[in-house]
Amino acid sequence: MNCWEILGIEPTRDPRQIEAAYERQSKFASGDEAERLEQAYREALGREPEPAPPGGQEEQPARQAPVPSDNDAPLDANEQQVVREVVIQINALLNDSARSRDPQIWKAILGEPPADQPRLRREIGRSLENRVRPMAENGSFPTPVVQFLGGWFDWYSLTEAATAAPQDEDTDFSQEQEAPEELPPQMVNFWPAVIGWIVGLAILAMLFGGMGGG
Repeated sequence: MNCWEILGIEPTRDPRQIEAAYERQSKFASGDEAERLEQAYREALGREPEPAPPGGQEEQPARQAPVPSDNDAPLDANEQQVVREVVIQINALLNDSARSRDPQIWKAILGEPPADQPRLRREIGRSLENRVRPMAENGSFPTPVVQFLGGWFDWYSLTEAATAAPQDEDTDFSQEQEAPEELPPQMVNFWPAVIGWIVGLAILAMLFGGMGGG
């Protein structure tokens, strides 16, 4: 396994992604696994691994616990309130199938400061993952939304799937079927009725004339 497989990420030159992957994996690593993780972390950052001590016996170096950073500190009350408000907005967005297909709306909600800070973004991602990620994986969202969510929350499987999937084709509503042309109203031929009316008058005149002569 190379260093990227040990860290569980795609090859990258971004030290922030490498550090985040290392911190995430180190929580569950111990013994030999911790040593391999440490070496993979150094290789990913371009650092040479530390040489083994002479004498043929490998000493277990005292592994220093990573210094907790601001990103690892618990969220305060204000930050927790921001997370709750964003989650509420996303849940409301998911109930609107039309608006949830617009990537700009997702960006507007998730990218609104201070929700865009890395530590808040991770907490929001953990809160939404059980509901949003399955919907993104089963095709409920168009490709631009899936790509944004995969990059924003570091859901790399979504990013890879969205890249491999064909782009959604926009429906062209401009080419609508033309309505059938209305046929011109047919001309009604009144001549038979007119002729019949004239003949009737003539017969009545003859009858009345015969009666008057008698």
